Amino acid sequence: MKKIGFLSFGHWTPSPHSETRSASDTLLQSIDLAVAAEELGADGAYFRVHHFARQLGSPFPLLAAVGARTSRIEIGTAVIDMRYENPLYMAEDAGSADLISGGRLQLGISRGSPEQVIDGWRHFGYAPAEGETDADMARRHAEVFLDVIQGKGFAQPNPRPMFPNPPGLLRLEPYSAGLRDRIWWGAATTPTAEWAARLGVNLQSSTLVMAESDKPFHIQQAEQIAAYRKAWADAGHERTPRVSVSRSIFAIVNELDRRYFGGPGDSQDHFGYIEPGKQAVFGRSYAAEPDELIKQLADDEAIKAADTLLLTVPNQLGVAYNAHVIESILKHVAPALGWR
Repeated sequence: MKKIGFLSFGHWTPSPHSETRSASDTLLQSIDLAVAAEELGADGAYFRVHHFARQLGSPFPLLAAVGARTSRIEIGTAVIDMRYENPLYMAEDAGSADLISGGRLQLGISRGSPEQVIDGWRHFGYAPAEGETDADMARRHAEVFLDVIQGKGFAQPNPRPMFPNPPGLLRLEPYSAGLRDRIWWGAATTPTAEWAARLGVNLQSSTLVMAESDKPFHIQQAEQIAAYRKAWADAGHERTPRVSVSRSIFAIVNELDRRYFGGPGDSQDHFGYIEPGKQAVFGRSYAAEPDELIKQLADDEAIKAADTLLLTVPNQLGVAYNAHVIESILKHVAPALGWR
């Protein structure tokens, strides 16, 4: 059995060919798609966070709204760029969203990816300490966040407070029990996957990883997952970790599907550069009729290794079509692969 959710990047554009022409369209349709996905039996609604872009930005109002409109589906991010975050304020937001949802938050965080502007995190008031890189700063923010959401008191109370305090050092409120075990790290390399394991957080792996060999994408990703699980076991954590992978997968079951995805498409891995000097391997997309799609996906070693699969959805095609995309996988593909 596998948990199957969707991952939306939340694009919008004023183009007349888009169903999401404004930020309002994207936000409201994101809520509606989460509701539809829950009704279809999907397990998760996840959202990507980008700054300075016509995409989803601050995630917590959206996560709270989805939590208020749904009752079962997991609600998460993949991922929040920790270079931009105040970890204490984020802990309050995350605690609130998790309590609203009844403990369904699955929060993916990471160092982030190249952004729309140069050093965008500086505009948010953050800068690496002396000797740090921006990636170091992101990991430092993450470690502070993970520490404070455990609910331990750390702040000295005012001896003359406006309101009575409980005894001892004070923690951030609202506190949501169990949230610490539902944090994920988005890793693109084996060393960061192993670091996440030692830290005791779940693993998210996307549709690209930094190239560490010339092997196919799904093999490199599966090797990173294996290294993560070994590091987790070596660290001696008591609980079983979770691992997700993201894929673009489209079952062609009608003529509209064929028109959108029936062409030659992107059926091969690609090597390229997302940052100077850092080669990445980008995973292929899957688009075929169900019988052929089942054969192709059965050979994907990283999907086999993961317990959670996030389907990247073309959100600009609207709620109804994306609900159809999710339903097609749940109905025509997942059962044959043992995912359901």
